[in-house]
Amino acid sequence: MAVERPVRVDRELLRGWPLPDPDGDKSDHGTVLVVGGARQTPGAVLLVAEAALRVGAGKVQVATAADTAAALAVALPEAFVEGLPVLHDGELAVAGADRVLELAAGADVVVLGPGLGRPRDASLFAAQIVPHLDAGLVLDALGTAYLTGHRDGVRHLDGRVLLTPNVTEVAALLERSEEEITREQLRATGTVADRTGAVVLSGGEVSYIVSPEGEAWSCDSGPSDLATAGSGDVKAGCAAGLMAKGASPAQAAVWTSWLHAHAGARLREDRPGFLARDVPRAIPGEIDRVERDLSSTEAVRPTG
Repeated sequence: MAVERPVRVDRELLRGWPLPDPDGDKSDHGTVLVVGGARQTPGAVLLVAEAALRVGAGKVQVATAADTAAALAVALPEAFVEGLPVLHDGELAVAGADRVLELAAGADVVVLGPGLGRPRDASLFAAQIVPHLDAGLVLDALGTAYLTGHRDGVRHLDGRVLLTPNVTEVAALLERSEEEITREQLRATGTVADRTGAVVLSGGEVSYIVSPEGEAWSCDSGPSDLATAGSGDVKAGCAAGLMAKGASPAQAAVWTSWLHAHAGARLREDRPGFLARDVPRAIPGEIDRVERDLSSTEAVRPTG
């Protein structure tokens, strides 16, 4: 597949591609189900869930390790939290897959993968879930390991899938070195999109978004402060929340890349030394700034 020359993501592009603004109650703003978090890494699903809520998802549910579910429910009282069985090392056990599918039946978007620690276990777990889904899907972090042995594993979802791998995860998907992927990140992102039939948002010094049709966008990834643990989880949650409200995977990825970078830049100015947990709270302000700019432009647009 030939990837088009990427379009640079900026305010003007976002103004011409406004986010859906669903009316009604929380049900109309969509439900996100976040699945992941081994015993040792509950913070990953916490970051995803909070980011989804901050961008306006109506409901968020979390399915995570039973060992940490109660603490997570207290840390995020806005979410419904379900405990899942774990293996001896704390990774999610396939025995919990049926419960995940029960929850997914009522979700608009499922985020699968954040906080999982071992590729093989993550792939086995996802293999019991993904083929049976009928919802939007964000495969994040080691959730993408499922695609290594199931290249066509998300095609049944027909354009409702976003992958959010970092450079290491793209390298694993393509069985190439990280150095190669870093040198040819755009081409590699396009290859993953073509092979899987999913929109791909890859992270690095530049974020690239490529659709299966070859459309491409690029966005500066923001200050180096964002290259920290948990930053990718925030991006996955932001994208899932926007998809739950009606954005396509490509639109959600484009907006997410810009919002994440600019939230980080603003935090760096205001709060040097910020952490990934600070970013979800900064993102709504960036959405508001773009949307206020759009409203101002429309207010002065000639009508004749």
